[in-house]
Amino acid sequence: MRHLGADYSSSVPASLLLNITGADRPGVTSALFGCLPTDTTVLDVEQVVVQGLLTLGVLIEIDSKTDVEKIVHRTTQTLSELGMQVSTAMSETVDSASKNRHTVTVLGTPLRATAFSKVADAIAHAGANIDRIERIAAYPVTAIEMSVSGSQLHSLRQQLALLPAEAGLDVAVQQGGINRRGRQLVVMDVDSTVIQDEGVELLARKAGVEDQVREITHRAMSGDIDFEESLRQRVALLKGLPETVFESVLAELRLTPGARTLCRVLNSLGYHVALVSGGFTQVVEPLGETLGVDHTRANMLEVVNGTLTGSIVGDIVDRAGKAKALVELAAEHGIPLSRTVAVGDGANDLDMLAVAGLGIAFNAKPVVQDAADASLNVPYLDTVLYLLGISREEIDEFNAQNGFEASKPL
Repeated sequence: MRHLGADYSSSVPASLLLNITGADRPGVTSALFGCLPTDTTVLDVEQVVVQGLLTLGVLIEIDSKTDVEKIVHRTTQTLSELGMQVSTAMSETVDSASKNRHTVTVLGTPLRATAFSKVADAIAHAGANIDRIERIAAYPVTAIEMSVSGSQLHSLRQQLALLPAEAGLDVAVQQGGINRRGRQLVVMDVDSTVIQDEGVELLARKAGVEDQVREITHRAMSGDIDFEESLRQRVALLKGLPETVFESVLAELRLTPGARTLCRVLNSLGYHVALVSGGFTQVVEPLGETLGVDHTRANMLEVVNGTLTGSIVGDIVDRAGKAKALVELAAEHGIPLSRTVAVGDGANDLDMLAVAGLGIAFNAKPVVQDAADASLNVPYLDTVLYLLGISREEIDEFNAQNGFEASKPL
């Protein structure tokens, strides 16, 4: 960027940056714009207040007829009377419409300066520039959202891929611009995602076969055994349980912190929310009613004369079945797949995460984190909202307006 005094007699469009800093107070912005000629074209404006310190930047278009020195003198004099400092710079105006724009969200508990430095270095190595930084959450995790430009999505993700393990961070990279807005369908896995438990293991505990079922579940979630086969093996071990066991299991379910808030906020914004599970209808449907979701898809355990037979009725909701459910629900509501979100933790969620516009691995197995668009490794499910551009402040405001407790994730 050139400084004042440069020759701008050429036909190349030029711009003047006016950067204002100082203690925040009323009237600074209006004073700045009052210093500009009435026919000034404003190209960009950005203002941020951090701990009472204001930074205000205004980019204006200039040409050979513009009296730059007069503008700078008037601005400096007027703003100094308000206790503000003014710095200026000039440059050629560059058309930024063709830039590749992306959103990088960084979460840390806590977020260390050294870790953030690694993120900035990785973005630079990807050939990208950080255009804007904003904190969107201070608790229960610190979340920073960055708008970056100038790099391909693949290159950016590749550079940032190793940072979470190295720096104790969660880093999500998404396509920026209009593509990020208007997501209308969120599909979530249930076991170890919306709830902290595995439903089949709770049932297995009632049958005295928990250890056997847990071992099969672990192999299935790690991708070492076919999900359908593992499901049938586990369900067979439940044979003989009374139908009343479902009421007991539902009373024991532990919601993941933030699950209720996530569903409440999404519902209030008009999102369609679905629970799609490799678990069981007799558990997932009542859970869905409690959370107020629009749809549930799960496997139906066969019950005859009030007793579980150890079999499943109908088609299996497996890895392919979850992806199929997402596609069908999107079509039912007329929502393009690019505007869908999937959240899951296990290998049977991989197809669902791949087909969604944004696939989020939540406290997931390594194979799932490697394949997902974004990974969250914090215990709060409502952090998904940060990846949708919703801040903690907006979440708390929503909770307060509706009489929900805002001091902790529910």
